[in-house]
Amino acid sequence: MAIITKVSAQKRQGRYNIFLDQEYAFSVSEKTLAEFVLLKGQELSPQKINEILDYEANAKASDLAARYLSYQPRTVKEVTDYLSQHEISRSAAKRAVNELTQLGYLEDAAYARLFVKNNLQVGKNGPGAVRRDLKKKGVDDDLIEAALADVTDEEWAGVGKRLVKSLLGQQGKIAKREVDRKMQTKLLSHGFSGSLAQAVTQDLVPEADEDQERAALAKQGLKAYKRFKRYEPGVREQKMRQYLYSHGFSGDEISAFLAGEIIPLEELEEY
Repeated sequence: MAIITKVSAQKRQGRYNIFLDQEYAFSVSEKTLAEFVLLKGQELSPQKINEILDYEANAKASDLAARYLSYQPRTVKEVTDYLSQHEISRSAAKRAVNELTQLGYLEDAAYARLFVKNNLQVGKNGPGAVRRDLKKKGVDDDLIEAALADVTDEEWAGVGKRLVKSLLGQQGKIAKREVDRKMQTKLLSHGFSGSLAQAVTQDLVPEADEDQERAALAKQGLKAYKRFKRYEPGVREQKMRQYLYSHGFSGDEISAFLAGEIIPLEELEEY
C-alpha cells in the first residue's frame, strides 16, 4: 500500500500533483481529487491507483471533447480524431464519445442536417460537394443521403445563383456563350450536376442582348487586334479568329468583326 504524503496545486488552475511515499506519482484534476477524496495520509492500493488513473483519463477525455464541441457542432469522427491528437487512449475517447452521444450533444444525423441547412443559407456548394465534405467528416452515407433528400432543385438553384452571380458583370465584356460556359464550369467545380448547372444559367442569364453582344465583340476584337497586330495579315487573322472563338464568339460574328462591320478597319488600324 502506498501512502499519499503530499498534495500540491499546480500553476495550471484546477490541477494537482499527488506524491506517494515522498515521490511524485501522478497529477489529477480537481474533479478527480474530489471524487476520490485524495488527502495526505490516505493509503492507496495498486488497484485503487489504477481506478483513479482510469477515472482521470476518462474525465480528461470528456472535458476535452466537451470543450471542443463548445465552439461549434462536430461529428463523431472529428471529436475522436481531436482526442487522438491530444494523446487520449482509444478506450477513454470511446467512453467520452458515447457519453456525449447519450447526452444528445454528439449526433452525426443532426450534424448533417445542420451542415446542409447552413450551406443552403450562406454556402456556395452543390449537392456533390456537400456530400464529399460530409463524407470527409466521417458521416455515414445513409445519413448524408437522408440530409440531402429533402432539398429541392429550386433550393440548390438558389445556392448556384449565389455562387455565379458575380459573373453577370462580364456581360457586355465577353460573349454570352462564354459567360454561360464560365458559370457552368464554376458550378460543376462546386458539386452541381450538369442539369442543375444548366438550369441555373438558363434562369440567371437572359437571352443574348444584341447591343451587349456587339459591345463584347468590339471589346474582345480590339484586344485581339492589339495582341496580334505585329503579325502578317494572314497569320494575324488566323490568330484573331482563334482568340475570339475561344472567348465564345461564333464564326459569323468573328467574320463580321474582321470585315470591319463592328469597328471600321480604318479605325482599327489607328490602334
